[in-house]
Amino acid sequence: MYFILSKILLFFILPIYWVIALVLLGIFVKNRRSKKRFLIAAAVVFYLFSIPVLLNWFEGVWDVRTPVNHKKYSCAIVLGGFSGDGGEDGGHFTEASDRFIQGVKLMETKQVSHILISGGNGLLTPGSFREATYVKTQLEKFNIPDSLILTESNSKNTFENAKFTKAILEKTHLPPPYLLVTSAFHMRRSLMLFKHAGLQVDPYPCNFLAFDTQLGIGLFCPDPGVLRNWELYIKEVIGYAINFFK
Repeated sequence: MYFILSKILLFFILPIYWVIALVLLGIFVKNRRSKKRFLIAAAVVFYLFSIPVLLNWFEGVWDVRTPVNHKKYSCAIVLGGFSGDGGEDGGHFTEASDRFIQGVKLMETKQVSHILISGGNGLLTPGSFREATYVKTQLEKFNIPDSLILTESNSKNTFENAKFTKAILEKTHLPPPYLLVTSAFHMRRSLMLFKHAGLQVDPYPCNFLAFDTQLGIGLFCPDPGVLRNWELYIKEVIGYAINFFK
């Protein structure tokens, strides 16, 4: 039930829906003064959540950034959310595929001896696709031995990523700490949940979303990509707050 409610609530926390709601109010309200205020509010919300300068500032505050770490680890835990159903191999990679790339890199450079992919299917109406199962087939194409690949294919969200991953690692007896690989915007909440689950993990953020930080008029011009990234960050902040006070 919590999983379903979290998906439904997304419609109420994303800026694009705030803009749509304000525009609709501006169209249908009869009072001319209120109509004008709603439409102005819609324009202001759209502008603020579509210019790079504010998003870049927030990313600098929220993103987890770590210095270069050459320490050896027994396992890299790569969180799903970078592939989906469809494609010639039964799946396809998305814009978050840097998680996969960094996982392969860690194996190829031997900074980790094992890799664990954690991800099932997070859709409200999931089909047969399981992300970890698909990703394992892609890792094998890089000649990574099957014995070094661990999969957790039942989780639907980050809370379950941590819970189910812990159960697998306890059976393998791979010594902690582990490297936690996920997108920078997702790392803060992931670290909290994995530590609450009792896992010793060090962050390995990737897939940074920051726009060009050079000063210029472009930082103050609306960009649809900025609006999309704000949706990711708002989801993370609310998820972090909910799990923090659980």
